[in-house]
Amino acid sequence: MDALLQMRGIRKTFPGVVALDHVDLTVRAGEIHAIVGENGAGKSTLMKVLSGVYPYGSYSGDIEFLGRLREFRDIRDSERQGIIIIHQELALVPLLSVAENLFLGNEPTRFGVIDREQMRRRSGELLRRVGLAVSPETPVNQLGVGQQQLVEIAKALCKEVKLLILDEPTASLNESDSDALLNLLLELQRQGIAAILISHKLNEISRVADAITVLRDGNTVHSYDCRLGTISESRIIEHMVGRQMAERYPARPRQPGATVFEVRDWQVFHPEQSDRAVVKQVSLHARRGEVVGIAGLMGAGRTELAMSIFGRSYGRRISGSVRKNGVEIDVSSVSKAISHGLAYVTEDRKALGLLLEEDIQSNISLANLAGVAARQVIDRARQYKVADGYRQRLRIRCSGVRQKTLHLSGGNQQKVVLAKWLFSAPDVLILDEPSRGIDVGAKYEIYSIINALVAEGKSIIMISSELPELLGMCDRIYVMNEGRFAAEMDAAEATQEKIMHAIVNHGE
Repeated sequence: MDALLQMRGIRKTFPGVVALDHVDLTVRAGEIHAIVGENGAGKSTLMKVLSGVYPYGSYSGDIEFLGRLREFRDIRDSERQGIIIIHQELALVPLLSVAENLFLGNEPTRFGVIDREQMRRRSGELLRRVGLAVSPETPVNQLGVGQQQLVEIAKALCKEVKLLILDEPTASLNESDSDALLNLLLELQRQGIAAILISHKLNEISRVADAITVLRDGNTVHSYDCRLGTISESRIIEHMVGRQMAERYPARPRQPGATVFEVRDWQVFHPEQSDRAVVKQVSLHARRGEVVGIAGLMGAGRTELAMSIFGRSYGRRISGSVRKNGVEIDVSSVSKAISHGLAYVTEDRKALGLLLEEDIQSNISLANLAGVAARQVIDRARQYKVADGYRQRLRIRCSGVRQKTLHLSGGNQQKVVLAKWLFSAPDVLILDEPSRGIDVGAKYEIYSIINALVAEGKSIIMISSELPELLGMCDRIYVMNEGRFAAEMDAAEATQEKIMHAIVNHGE
C-alpha cells in the first residue's frame, strides 16, 4: 500500500522545551492510523505541524503528502490539499444552524447571493452520509456532543477530505455515541478516506486501527502494524510510559470509617424547564476514608446532582437536606459549601475548573485566597510557596508555578485543579470524570493521589463513565438512571454486567 503521508525528522521547539525531536510518521492510503502517548508526549503538537497551525519555518523536517513535499503556511493551506483536523474542543458556532456551520466561509452563491436552497440540499446529503438524522436548519446548540462530532465530520467531507485527523474524538461521548463514531470512521475508510486517530482509549484503537505509532517525550518510540496480528494493550502501555504497568489501579487497604456525608431526598429541577425534574429524590452517604462511585449513562443526572449539592451551582427548586457528621449543613452557595469542607472537581477543567491564561500558582490559590493573603492582600511569596509545595506533592510537570496553565498537558492541568481544591482543606471531594482525556500514566498518578487522600480520612465521591475505573477505585457504587439511583452495590461484588443490568432494567 502506497504512503499517503510521510513526516520525516520533525523537530519543534518552544522556549526552553523540545516538544518534538526528529519524529517520523508514515500513513498509508486508506488506513486508520492511531497515535498514542502520554499527555505531553507531542501528539497534538505533531498534528498542528501537519495541519499548518504551526507553519512551515517554525519547525524542521519534511512533510510529504500525495507524493509531494509540502510547506503549509496555515490551516487553510493544508485544508486545500485535503488534510482536515477536528480538535477535541469542537470549532462549531453554537447559534448558527447545522447548514451554516457546514459551509461557513465556503457558502455556495448564485448571482453573488448565498444560495440557501443549494446549501440546504447539500447539507442534507452530507448529513445522510454521516448518518445524522437532523434538519440542516437545526441550531448547533440544540445538538448533543456526539451529534456535533458528526457535524464536524460532515464539514470535513464538504471540504473533500483525503486525510481526516481526529483528536480525542470520543473523550466526551457515551458508549453508544462512541460506537457510532467509530463505525462511521470505518465506513469512511471503505470510501477511501484515511484517518489519524489520537485517543487514550486503547480498546477503541484496537477495534479500528490498522497501524499504531507510540510517542513518548517528543520521540517516536515504536510503530505497530496491526494487520500482522493483535497488539496487547500492556505492550502499548509499556511503550507509552516507559515502564511496565501490571496494575492499572493502585492497591489500597479498604477500611471505611463512620459516615461523614449524607444527602437525603435530594430533588433538582431543570434551570430553564421548571416542570422537569432532573434529580429525583436521591439519597446517598459517604464514609470516612471511602471512595463512593456514581455510575450511569450520559444524561442520567450525575453531574447535575454533584453541581446542585456543591452550592446549588445547577438547577432550580432544589429540595432535600445535606448532612455532615450527622448535622444538617447549609450548602446554598459555593462559598458556604466550601466553608463546610466540600470540594467539587468539575468534568470540564478547561471551561470551569481553571483560568487557563493565569499561572499555576494563581489557579491553586483560587478556592482559598484567604490562605495566601495578609490583611486582604495577596502575599505573593506565600502564594508561591503553597503552589510549589503542591507542585512537588502532586508531581505537576511544569517549568515552574509561574508557568501559564494553558501550556500544561491535560493530566497536569487536572493535577492543578486537584491542588486548588486540596488547598481549601476539604473533608469531602466530589470528583466528576477525574481522568477524562488523560493518558494511562497520568491516570495512575491521579488514582494514587485519590488513594493518598483516602488514607488521610477524606471521603471521595467519584463520577465516571468508565466502569473499569469505578470497579478498580471504589468501595461502593451507586448506579444512576433518569435522575434516580437504580441500584447500590459493594464494589467487591459489582461487575460491569451487573451495573449495566441495573441501568437497563431500571423502572421495568
